[in-house]
Amino acid sequence: MAMTTNSREAETGHAAVEPDALTAAACLFQGLSEPSRLTILQHLLTGEHRVVDLVGHLGLAQSTVSKHLACLRDCGLVTSRPEGRATVWSLSHEREVLDLLAAAERLLAATGDAVVLCPTYGAVRGSQEARS
Repeated sequence: MAMTTNSREAETGHAAVEPDALTAAACLFQGLSEPSRLTILQHLLTGEHRVVDLVGHLGLAQSTVSKHLACLRDCGLVTSRPEGRATVWSLSHEREVLDLLAAAERLLAATGDAVVLCPTYGAVRGSQEARS
């Protein structure tokens, strides 16, 4: 994210984040908000996979996996290459994805159940909506 210098930085020692950078970060997190996409990223951390491999790992329809891969590709997180009649997928920025997922794990450990219990986005909300 791009940082700017302002009076708040002088007071706190922290740089302010530009609005465009916040928008980009929000878009990234929106792209990562689907559990299946996170699972795909975790599988790709182990190496390249074909769509059929990911279908087997995830237990989802081929069309669903392909849509998730297209989203991750559009976000610049994965890339593909043809191999015979198949397409092989890999991470575009392996080190950065690994760092991001590790940071998320550390933050989740620090917040405990707060994220899961969040009334707006947490798992409890999702189960209440399913019962409605």
